[in-house]
Amino acid sequence: MDRPAAPDHPVTSRLTRRQRRRVSQGLQYALFVAVLVLIAVSADWGRLQNQFAQKDLALRLFPEIITTALRNTVIYTTSGFLLGLVLGLVIAMMRLSSVAPYRWVASVYIELFRGLPALLIFIFVGVAVPLAFPGTEIPGGTYGKVAIGLGLVAAAYMAETIRAGIQAVPKGQMEAARSLGFSHARAMVSIVIPQAFRIVIPPLTNELVLLFKDSSLVLFLGVTLSERELTKFGRDLASQTANSTPILVAGLCYLLVTVPLSFVVRRLEARADKAV
Repeated sequence: MDRPAAPDHPVTSRLTRRQRRRVSQGLQYALFVAVLVLIAVSADWGRLQNQFAQKDLALRLFPEIITTALRNTVIYTTSGFLLGLVLGLVIAMMRLSSVAPYRWVASVYIELFRGLPALLIFIFVGVAVPLAFPGTEIPGGTYGKVAIGLGLVAAAYMAETIRAGIQAVPKGQMEAARSLGFSHARAMVSIVIPQAFRIVIPPLTNELVLLFKDSSLVLFLGVTLSERELTKFGRDLASQTANSTPILVAGLCYLLVTVPLSFVVRRLEARADKAV
């Protein structure tokens, strides 16, 4: 019996979609590792250590970098966040108001302060306000100026976040409260806003992280030694010692706060997704 003739073209085996995905991932991992190895081999670690990782110099920063710089950074951030939260809630309510001028004012505020760099807001608070109102001093000195500067910027973003949270609350909640005899204002304060805040806690926490980093702009206000925050503290010590180790230590102090906060944000977002 004769054998069947062999095909003119050999049959090539094709990879499945899963196999192609695995090959693609493997190539990406290999490229990533190759880049890391190239950086590790090419970098001059000795010079980097000498400029950024002087152990003796880093130890000299303590405890002042914690008791003064980090403490001031936390104070600036907290005060700005609280002011921004209160002002943001007011702006959000104006944005949702049935009174047209309230909506116009809220819309202009949001677009203005979201569009301007935070640095310009700090300069405006620190320079323009004293010029516009001679003899007027902002309560709290530098702390008050930073709180207002951060609060004005944060309020524009928080207002939109809170507005979205209020609109995410089912309308039936307001209707049920009104049917029980609640006034619109009382229903909003007692029923709608608490539910809205449970919805917007993750993005508000993320805003807190951003404010913590934006507090570094305080250096443009001209602060005293006791009012320095992390960035100003690190820059001053780096200039005095002609070494960048203080800046690296200041950056690690930022991470000491922002990394746990970011973890909290992810946990809150995951919990919110499960609730949905």
